[in-house]
Amino acid sequence: MIRINLLPHKRGATTAQPSQRWLLVVLAAILLEIVGLFLFYQSKREQLDEQNRVNAQLKSQIEDIKRLVADHEEIKKALAVLRAREEAIAKLQAGRTGPTAVLLELAQIMTTGKGPSADPDKLTKLRQANPLAVFNPAWDARRLWLTSYLEGQRTVRIEGLGRDGNDVYELAQRLKLSPYFSEVTLLPGKKDPDQVTKIDLVSFALQMKVRY
Repeated sequence: MIRINLLPHKRGATTAQPSQRWLLVVLAAILLEIVGLFLFYQSKREQLDEQNRVNAQLKSQIEDIKRLVADHEEIKKALAVLRAREEAIAKLQAGRTGPTAVLLELAQIMTTGKGPSADPDKLTKLRQANPLAVFNPAWDARRLWLTSYLEGQRTVRIEGLGRDGNDVYELAQRLKLSPYFSEVTLLPGKKDPDQVTKIDLVSFALQMKVRY
């Protein structure tokens, strides 16, 4: 243990100065340590404040997400109702414009010099692969006429009369190539003489699906 005598005396006056310098060094070291600890504390306090701020933001975001999740089922129900309304409106619009477009297509199919509104490139490829797979542009549509057109649940049944089986086949072929019709099926028909002209005619029926 070191004892420091601060009282002046004659013989030890020369040895008091080093002891005082040592004391100052110790005090300076203690002061530096205190300053260092204070700065370290301030740094950690700032980090803690920053972390608390981040935690508060995260907590706020979590609360927002919880509120959204709580309303998730209600939002799903509302979206389902909106989608159902959109589908109903789309069906109504298609029901207004679709049949008109189909009848116009049928009129074009049965017009001399015209035909189905098929893709020209597709017709070219079909003609190159099999000439019998496309329609005959020179067909006289007056050789065939319709007597009935019935539609229900996007299914159409057409009935009519033709001069012979080739005319019925031409109509069926044109319907198959049209983008408005699909699943064209030729139903059984028969050949009977017309009661007025006495000309043999083929009665036919076609069933198909319509697209619109």
